[in-house]
Amino acid sequence: MNLPNTITMFRLVLTAVFCAAASSEGVTGYAIALAAFVLGAISDWLDGYLARKLNLVTSLGKLLDPLADKILVCSGFVYLSAKGLCPVWVTALIICREFLVTGIRQIAVEKGTVIAADGLGKWKTTFQLTFIITALVYLTFETIVSDNAVVTFLQYLSDKDHWLFPLSLWPAVALTVISGVSYFWKSRTMLLDKD
Repeated sequence: MNLPNTITMFRLVLTAVFCAAASSEGVTGYAIALAAFVLGAISDWLDGYLARKLNLVTSLGKLLDPLADKILVCSGFVYLSAKGLCPVWVTALIICREFLVTGIRQIAVEKGTVIAADGLGKWKTTFQLTFIITALVYLTFETIVSDNAVVTFLQYLSDKDHWLFPLSLWPAVALTVISGVSYFWKSRTMLLDKD
């Protein structure tokens, strides 16, 4: 297994760490969950960058990378819905879209084609990760009482009643729908083919 694929697999480990830490709650649990999620988000960029830069793009990587992304993102949205920070219907929509795209990818593999993530999907993931990280920063810092300017700024920036929550959530929702429809539309010939 090459370096980019190893990083992708490590993202799955980070997802497990995120889930375990977030479920423990409290400032320490939230901080560990936030760190694991941020590292997972960075690894999403890093594995793709290294694969292209080092010419290590593989069919396995094209399948594993989006799958690891989906698991990380869906875990984050399920958790945030359970905490009341994300509408349940948004999480359901995102999970349904991910199952649809995964199904299309599986059909493509069976037909000898690998479908890599496109620009819309990458923007969708960026907004989804931004929303989840913002919400995790909120959970981590909401109970801290401090005069520290950095802590105060992070509390303000991530407050669920301020601008960053909707500014990252609603574009993520729109791009989830648009990219899902685009994925289906681009694959319609393959899906309808009787081969």
